[in-house]
Amino acid sequence: AELISVIAEQGGNIGDVKTLRLGEFHTWRDITIIANEKEHFNKILRAIKTLKNITVEQVIDEVLQRHEGGKIRVGLNHPIETANDLRAVYTPGVAEVSRLIQRNPQEAYHYTWVGRTVALMTNGSRTLGLGNIGPLAAMPVMEGKAALFNKFTGYNMVPIPIHTTDPKTFIETAMQISAGFGAIHLEDISAPECFEIEETLVERLDIPVMHDDQHGTAVVALAAVINACRLVKRDLRDTRIGQIGLGAAGSAIARLIMAYTKRRVLCCDSNPLAVTRAETFGGQGATLERVMQASDLVITTTGVEGLIAPTMIRKGQIILALTNPVPEITEEDAMNAGAAFYSDGRRVNNLLAYPGIFKGALDTRATRINDAMLFAVAEALSEGTPSGEIVPNPLDLNVHLDVARATALAAMETKVARHQLDEEYFH
Repeated sequence: AELISVIAEQGGNIGDVKTLRLGEFHTWRDITIIANEKEHFNKILRAIKTLKNITVEQVIDEVLQRHEGGKIRVGLNHPIETANDLRAVYTPGVAEVSRLIQRNPQEAYHYTWVGRTVALMTNGSRTLGLGNIGPLAAMPVMEGKAALFNKFTGYNMVPIPIHTTDPKTFIETAMQISAGFGAIHLEDISAPECFEIEETLVERLDIPVMHDDQHGTAVVALAAVINACRLVKRDLRDTRIGQIGLGAAGSAIARLIMAYTKRRVLCCDSNPLAVTRAETFGGQGATLERVMQASDLVITTTGVEGLIAPTMIRKGQIILALTNPVPEITEEDAMNAGAAFYSDGRRVNNLLAYPGIFKGALDTRATRINDAMLFAVAEALSEGTPSGEIVPNPLDLNVHLDVARATALAAMETKVARHQLDEEYFH
């Protein structure tokens, strides 16, 4: 009890507690401590070591342990044990399959991994909150996304680090290797380069291309907006929305909300070029103070801790402060200042969207991911949200199936699908 009190006093949290051994004079326990970052953990550890009746035997970094050897691997769909197996999967049997695909490239969806595999491409220039750490250091993040994609869809996602910050080189690299994949997932690329890369690849390729930091985040944010208005009994059609922060995520959120509601969004950013870009797709540039004064619902994606002062909150506002790990204003400060509802980036997570979006796109062999598909996903997420919550639980497998079905149906309805799915897929 004394130990747990000290951890709490230092701002830490308790995860799992496992009793390893009970002795007459001592008890050995394995305790998981959750801290904000390394220095915070060290502070907690120093406080623990001042306790007279506690001895720290070993410190284990659970995260590093989980990453040993990487988080993903390639496996076999069929055993290779006999000479006959070898002839079937390689020469001479494989030649006929190659000739079949040469005659009709769409057969690759049947006879290779193309129809079940997404290329996950990054240059590591905007990785989480770490900034430009390069493609190799971004690999743990990419492996994590690939592992989750496989978990929730059963399909493959292959991390491909690209060692360049030049958009044209990135684009050409993606073009050259695209034939081996059914879709391309762009990740952790800095703005404004990410806009040029995605727009060019969408135009030049006939497979789905999506920058998850933009559209994966935007579609979950749209679902959160729909649900937040429902929770406080506001009509979304009459709700004035403000977007603070116009990087990759913020720009995409503002654009998708405007496309969905057919209303302008007040847009604010410290970079005038970002505001100008938002105005080109219909946003209305404004100051931070103007956005906070005029908006019924405010979304923030700036990465700036404490940007929103409690005095800026208007009574009855909905606040979605989506910066991780520390938002622009805390829930306590926002609600005490009169906000009607608050949520943050821990709940509004793009993991809810990208696995199902790519599964639905792959299953229909879609040529692109369009707004209708994103709207359908946002509505599916909204409808699948438990009462009183802002978004569904991302660990619920049914959520990802619903997203895949919504994506596939919208792809078929908007005629970007090259393969029509039967009714059984949707039940």
